[in-house]
Amino acid sequence: MLNRIALLVEYDGSAFYGFQVQEKQRTIQGEIERALSIIHKGEFIRIHPSGRTDTGVHARGQVIHFDTPLSIDPARWPQALNGCLPNDIRIVEAARVADDFHTRYDSVRKHYRYRVLNRKERDVFRRNLAFFVPYEMDLDLIRAGAAHLLGTHDFSSFCVTNADVKSKVRTLHTLEVNRQGDEIVFDLIGDGFLHNMVRIIVGTLLEVGGGRRAPEDIVRIRDARNRAAAGKTAPGHGLFLWRVFYEQPIFQHNRTSSNDNEA
Repeated sequence: MLNRIALLVEYDGSAFYGFQVQEKQRTIQGEIERALSIIHKGEFIRIHPSGRTDTGVHARGQVIHFDTPLSIDPARWPQALNGCLPNDIRIVEAARVADDFHTRYDSVRKHYRYRVLNRKERDVFRRNLAFFVPYEMDLDLIRAGAAHLLGTHDFSSFCVTNADVKSKVRTLHTLEVNRQGDEIVFDLIGDGFLHNMVRIIVGTLLEVGGGRRAPEDIVRIRDARNRAAAGKTAPGHGLFLWRVFYEQPIFQHNRTSSNDNEA
């Protein structure tokens, strides 16, 4: 009999070639599956993530699941796995889930956060955790442009041109832009995200904040449904998969609000 286990995972993606396992490359999936193999005494265990992150992208709330023949108390999985994992990956919590639960297909919303270091000098300690933008940003302009992306739209202009998906219609529930000290923080919550969608939205809105585009241009870009109409793709190292939402809470760690369906 197999037990399906869900894990809440955080990682610093700086030294990884993305999440998905790739030959001769260091990946999040590769490291976690290696750790599971150690615990299962050489048996290969496949993991399934809520979504794949690109090279350099981080996570505070990635969710994965796997099936195991071992009957281990879920509370013991984090310690067991963390003892086999490198220091830039940490299992925060584990939970036993239903046999038909799937981290990707059962998710109802995802929250991504993008950090922009907005000051004149670089910060060596945040060089891999925030996108450095040395020129002044007008947050009121950014917010005015962001308002045009809320709701349900075809986001073809904000994804890679060769995205292999049937529909590029997505619903963006939240797009907040706030200054936190010397950083500008973008928080996006939606029912799903296309490849590079968050990074292209952020890159385009930064052009609005810098005065190179008007907030009203976002409407034209959105309705063009053409990647060439939007701005540059912001680099991956400023992006964090912050939280994955499910109909029923899975982890105690994320039960901070009774109003949200949280992981």
